[in-house]
Amino acid sequence: MSRYQRQIILPQIGESGQQRLANARVLVIGAGGLGCALLPYLTASGIGTLGIVDGDRIEESNLHRQILYTPDAVGKFKVDATQDFLNKQQPDAQINSYPEYLKGSNAVSLFKNYDIIVDATDRIDVRYLINDAAVLTGKPFVYGSIHRFEGQVSVFNYKNGPTYRCLFPKATEVPSCAEAGVLGTSVGVIGMLQAQEVIKMILEIGDVLSGELLINNTLTASQQKFQFKKNETIVITHTFYQETHLKPKIKTESFNREMLKSGVFIDVREWNEQPRLDIQNLKEIPLSELEEQSDELDKTGTYYLFCQSGKRAQLAAELLKNLGFLNSCAIEEGAEDLKKIEQIVVSK
Repeated sequence: MSRYQRQIILPQIGESGQQRLANARVLVIGAGGLGCALLPYLTASGIGTLGIVDGDRIEESNLHRQILYTPDAVGKFKVDATQDFLNKQQPDAQINSYPEYLKGSNAVSLFKNYDIIVDATDRIDVRYLINDAAVLTGKPFVYGSIHRFEGQVSVFNYKNGPTYRCLFPKATEVPSCAEAGVLGTSVGVIGMLQAQEVIKMILEIGDVLSGELLINNTLTASQQKFQFKKNETIVITHTFYQETHLKPKIKTESFNREMLKSGVFIDVREWNEQPRLDIQNLKEIPLSELEEQSDELDKTGTYYLFCQSGKRAQLAAELLKNLGFLNSCAIEEGAEDLKKIEQIVVSK
């Protein structure tokens, strides 16, 4: 117990609190900036079992804010590199890595094995999935998000308290870090606040951010809290979950060479995003301009849409479908992945 002596002497923790941490099981969704900030502190605090879910591989553009990774780790699964780091930090902890994306088909089964869920993602659709799976399994989840210099933190479904859908009934798309930019220190601050909420819940101390949204602006060094209530009209059932998260959505496909012969590629990223690509039959139409320029496209044609991470490509495919286009799908790979395919994509 000498490792934890400095926190055991805190009257709110003691040896009994340290044992609570050792018995706790926490699942973190995402091993990006927020995950890299909060995971080492959760492990160092003595939490006995940590799970990490992320299907992404490390890219060079991650390194300025995802501080667990070094240049020689580029190309590796984030969860594997994170697991290696945490095992060295605390050999006695059980670190479970899941090199896959959270989906409707795996969320409930994963959540059942943990006490607390942490949202360290940057995708709106995944947050609604986390919320609904957490409600069905009776697990609280700690929310964190970043937009440039500002971040938000809250705790949902804590002791049957308000959920994510109570605060955000409808999805509102916001730019990702790749689109809007982000400073690594801002991500670190929000990740730390998330870790603190996890520890408070395990120890049952302090005031948990249930029914409260904390907004932290690192540029102005200001912080605000807003209260919100549980919406009793929102009921998450297994039927709702199945219809929302298991029903087939917009068609997505992995890149293959035959696509080059069968259709037109559309890059829906903004003009300033890198890398720019040179693909056979390529059109560059940002998502923000796609509806306006859709009249220039043949509705009977075949279109393959891609972006930086896949999210905007799916939105673009859905937009074209709603406009009456018969054959459009989102490419699973992002621009960075496509750039690496030899003799198919050449960087300008």
